[in-house]
Amino acid sequence: MTYRVRVASVYLLGFFIDLVNMFIANVAYPEIGRHFDAPVSQLAWISNGYILGLTLVIPLSSWLARRMGAKRLFMLSLLIFIAGTCGVGASTSVEQLIAWRWMQGIGGGLLIPVGQTMTYALYKSNERAKLSSVVMLVALLAPALSPAIGGVLVESLSWRWVFLVSLPLAIVAFVLAGCWLKADRPAKSSDPLDIVGLISGCATLTLILLGLTYLGETGRLNQGAMMLIIGVFALAGYVRNALRKSRPLINLHLVKDPLLQTAMLIYQFIPGVFTGVSMITMLYLQNQLGMHASFVGALMLPWSLASFAAISLTGKKFNRWGPRPLFITGCLVQAMGISMLALTGQTADAIVCVLAFALMGFGGSLCSSTAQSSAFIQIADRELADASALWNINRQLSFCLGVTLVSLLFNLIANTGMPIEQSYRLCFVLAACSAVIPVLCCFRIANEQVIFTLNKEQK
Repeated sequence: MTYRVRVASVYLLGFFIDLVNMFIANVAYPEIGRHFDAPVSQLAWISNGYILGLTLVIPLSSWLARRMGAKRLFMLSLLIFIAGTCGVGASTSVEQLIAWRWMQGIGGGLLIPVGQTMTYALYKSNERAKLSSVVMLVALLAPALSPAIGGVLVESLSWRWVFLVSLPLAIVAFVLAGCWLKADRPAKSSDPLDIVGLISGCATLTLILLGLTYLGETGRLNQGAMMLIIGVFALAGYVRNALRKSRPLINLHLVKDPLLQTAMLIYQFIPGVFTGVSMITMLYLQNQLGMHASFVGALMLPWSLASFAAISLTGKKFNRWGPRPLFITGCLVQAMGISMLALTGQTADAIVCVLAFALMGFGGSLCSSTAQSSAFIQIADRELADASALWNINRQLSFCLGVTLVSLLFNLIANTGMPIEQSYRLCFVLAACSAVIPVLCCFRIANEQVIFTLNKEQK
């Protein structure tokens, strides 16, 4: 096994651990609620606390890696994650559980950007498409397996094991990191920490995440809107401050790179919107069309199979076709899938739903795997850490923003007095139309130049 395969294996294991912890908790909510007599609004923070800790620590990853060295930081993040996991398993109140989940998120939030930076630095641009395909397969595997495994653990053991199941994986990752990763020296002259940027960045992310969360909760619309507005103003201040500094907490100048910018935008409009559409669809199919929960849950099977096909296609054709045709095809196919949901309510509901989820799986995964493959092509190795931090912050925000905006869109339509079933259908149509924006942005990509660069490196 070559060194870069070992590094990639450690990174992918850390990535898998992080994703499992994001998706596995949902299935345990009913049991946790009964155990602690906690309301749904409080239970939501079991996941939100993890996401908040994860997102807040990502901006620090680049500075910490330069100061400590990537290997030591990766192993420290695993230790923090292990400590948080033990705390979650021993929690005696829902408040303790949320606090330990926040600590888990801090550990998990460093695993992805640090591991991604170490791994991508060892692969040339023309090799990253296949690497990204493996990354996306892990991203597909974790959410597909987590609910099923979590359900078995809750029924057979207890809700605590839903969180403790990641403990042996984290220990294995820690041992492998210690044995396989080469110790890298910290930078000789470490730049001072951008304290103003850290405080304003954390405040901005916290306000935006809280605002997006509250916008999706009944009765907190005004509070969420106020937090979001303040967060946007704080973001503007943070950006202004960062662009004036020679070494800010995160190098925002990287967003000017056309490929990274387009890839980040694609994530907002395609995987992000799908997250919101998926939630609305679950409610529509069960509450309005009366479909069984088992059938609705099984719709992720055609989605997963189609996603696997799209990811495989990206790995094989990216270097030959370039990102533009893959992006455009993925956007249009996902738009077709979402549009098909508006046709439900008729005789062929089951067939339409299966086809819709298959199209959304293929289109969405074609976009996300292409985005992962193209994001860092034009980024210099010395800037990979900053680019990775930007990429992962954007990825986290896309999921929150997608759920919130689609939910808000549906509520606005429903409040007009339109029949509820028609409100769902109009919401699907408008969500499908949002794919037009990333399609238009794709025409900015110098596709022939990207293909030339990839083929030149391959020779």
